[in-house]
Amino acid sequence: MIEHVLNNRIYLLRLKKFQFNIRSHLLLNDQISLSSNEDCQLSFKDFKDNKVISCVDYFSHRKQGQCHMYSYPYQATWYQSITNHFPGGLFKCVRKVSLYDEHPFEHEFFLKIKKSFPFMSKLTVNNDKPQKNKFDDNRHLSIIEYSYLTHLDLSLAHQDYVEQFLLDTKTWFPRRLKLEVDYQSINKVTLNFTRNQTRINCTNFIYLDVPSQIPITQQLKDYFPYTRIYFFELII
Repeated sequence: MIEHVLNNRIYLLRLKKFQFNIRSHLLLNDQISLSSNEDCQLSFKDFKDNKVISCVDYFSHRKQGQCHMYSYPYQATWYQSITNHFPGGLFKCVRKVSLYDEHPFEHEFFLKIKKSFPFMSKLTVNNDKPQKNKFDDNRHLSIIEYSYLTHLDLSLAHQDYVEQFLLDTKTWFPRRLKLEVDYQSINKVTLNFTRNQTRINCTNFIYLDVPSQIPITQQLKDYFPYTRIYFFELII
């Protein structure tokens, strides 16, 4: 995977400044030897005037590997498929971020993401693994403020991440935003729209999709006082 991307690097060594953003994928077919992030970094050892960041991940369930290499400072406005191996940094240009891993994302990881992408406006979380470090008392955790977030997509996220973003002891949204989420997940996390710890963040959602079979009760309306409620047909 890495070797194919870096095949022509010898011709680039005379460049004084080289900006790039390369992501490659590899199907895993019982390979004996797999390239590591250390292998990738060694390939750039001659780029003395350019800071190069790399991140290599392998996903056994997907049977796929990915390698992301880029020059730093990062110039793109998006950063996709971030895993727990994300090295951090400051990415002021990035507005759209997506997360994917086959291992859980814990609270500290989301804190790193917020610090790395301070102007992030859209965040997508794709992870079906439950969190391991869940606490009933969250007072020792730093509350994460998403100052510029206007679109949060949790439609492919485990219920734990819905809770991560709805609990006011973990997350705060200072502005209204679009939320994409499975209705059953948000129903469970809010304890059928009665839980006080998730009420504050729920008031900031622009709209909520509800299966047409679900009755719109006064309790539901009161829980989302500023939210437009839309019906959709639930296909079983």
